Amino acid sequence: MLRTLLLSTALLLPALAAHAQADAPRVDGEIRKVDASNGKLTIRHGDIPNLQMSGMTMVFKANPEIVARVREGEKISFTADRVDGALTVTSLEEKR
Repeated sequence: MLRTLLLSTALLLPALAAHAQADAPRVDGEIRKVDASNGKLTIRHGDIPNLQMSGMTMVFKANPEIVARVREGEKISFTADRVDGALTVTSLEEKR
């Protein structure tokens, strides 16, 4: 029974993570610094409700695909969440 419970949990976790990411609100921001070698973006942003965070400028982790396509000064709309304990950009779009 414990094995079945563990297997069910392991299969369910990715779906729950995807659902949580889908529920993350889009936030407007501006790229202030790109640190490609460390996979980090400094973003000035508005309130991020799912992280209970008010607007400020701070550093987020981001995957290499996201880091490679942004530039300093760019206006963006993004989602962020805690991934393995780190504040991470989970999606990002350039604002037009």
